[in-house]
Amino acid sequence: MYMAAPDHIRTGALHGKTRVNEPMNRHTSWRVGGPADRSYIPTDLNDLCTFLRSLPDPEPVLFVGLGSNLLVRDGGVRGTVVFTHAALTGLELAQREEATEIYAEAGVASPKVARFAATHGLEGAEFFAGIPGTIGGALAMNAGCYGTETWEVVTQVLTVDRRGERHVRAPREFRVSYRHVEPDVAREEFFAAAWLRFRPGSAERSRRRIRELLQRRIASQPLDQPNAGSVFRNPSGVYAAELIEACGLKGFSIGGAMVSPKHANFIVNKGGATARDIEELMAHVQRTVQRECGVSLEREVRIVGEPGK
Repeated sequence: MYMAAPDHIRTGALHGKTRVNEPMNRHTSWRVGGPADRSYIPTDLNDLCTFLRSLPDPEPVLFVGLGSNLLVRDGGVRGTVVFTHAALTGLELAQREEATEIYAEAGVASPKVARFAATHGLEGAEFFAGIPGTIGGALAMNAGCYGTETWEVVTQVLTVDRRGERHVRAPREFRVSYRHVEPDVAREEFFAAAWLRFRPGSAERSRRRIRELLQRRIASQPLDQPNAGSVFRNPSGVYAAELIEACGLKGFSIGGAMVSPKHANFIVNKGGATARDIEELMAHVQRTVQRECGVSLEREVRIVGEPGK
């Protein structure tokens, strides 16, 4: 049920929805995770900024979109979780430097950007159709697939800081690499939106490419079971899935968590999994691949929260 805002954040004109002890298994694609102390769903970007200004400095804040690259431990999350998917949903064309760009806020689902670009005769956004998350998450981890990464099409981003102040920043203000993004100097800011540039092209060709990519995804990924996308980054020159499969780990389970028989770099919740099951299975895969292949797999999935009791 919706609850009144706690006293320490009941300041200013807030219009969003605050909950206490919000179960995070409702907000992660693995369908696991303990409760967040508090959660907030802002009404829009202005409301988000007001909310951030209302928080005391020590209050931990976690931004969550569709929870598709996130493992929340069974003990839950201390502090406040801000849900962006139902709030930061602005998506429109923007003219900048004599070029047509797409302005997309952090809560917009990545596949929606692909379809929006195709509708307006822009090509190059098709890869977003294969990313099962939001633009905010794609920015935070430089998500990519089918040969293209998010920051290759970013011209600038909008961030908000803990004081609720907005900043327009250029890509050069971030260190961007494979599945990793960090600011060039230490600062606590959250991605609120991005301007994305694509080439003019054929709407029909773009739609056809999106259909092809989605068919490939359906054929190769276990979309019928709760999962968080690719679990491990691909090491240089090889696919993580190939190494995991070579170790005979397809179908290996711990509790309700299983290495997908369909795609070895996916861990699925086959029913009743806990976050601990998933985390232990990740660690088992890493140890096995290191021992048998001599390769250290790095997680692509972010793990947050406290262990369960």
